[in-house]
Parts: sequence; C-alpha cells; structure tokens
Amino acid sequence: MFKIIDFLIDNKGMDYTKLDIARGAEISRASLFNYWEEIEKQEIVKVTRRFGKTKLYTLNTGSVITQKILDLEKALISKALDIDSKKKEVLVSA
Repeated sequence: MFKIIDFLIDNKGMDYTKLDIARGAEISRASLFNYWEEIEKQEIVKVTRRFGKTKLYTLNTGSVITQKILDLEKALISKALDIDSKKKEVLVSA
C-alpha cells in the first residue's frame, strides 16, 4: 500500500490507470488490487476521467487522510534538510 501511495504522492496532479499505477509503484497488478478497495474506501484517490470502462485516478488532495500523509512527508523532508544543513555547518567550521 505504501508503494502505491508513494507513487501517487510523487506524481501528484497527474492521473493514471490502475495498470499505470501498478507499474509506477513497481508492484504486480494482483498486489494493487489487494489494496485498491481500501485506498478507494479511504478516499486517497479520486477518479479524474473515464474512457469507456477505463478510469484514470489521481491523488485526492482534498482527503483528510491524504492531507495528513502529505503533512508527514513535509515534516520528514524538513527534518532531513535540517539535519543536512547542520552537517554542512559542521564541515564548514572544521
């Protein structure tokens, strides 16, 4: 499930078929379908377009759960950047 969500976050604003999501997340279609119902139920994705029976999905940034995931990602990136800049300060002063 984390690989699916990570792929959607990395490609926020883009829309994909389920097959494209499975390929992008580097998982099998079977794995995607094991988690897809829960991802839809939690409103992590939303349908953007339809072509016949094919639906295209994108990250649902309006979802409370998705917003929390994005907040966590921002916090982790911020912390990593802070640690990185502290390392550079140590190297510069040495």
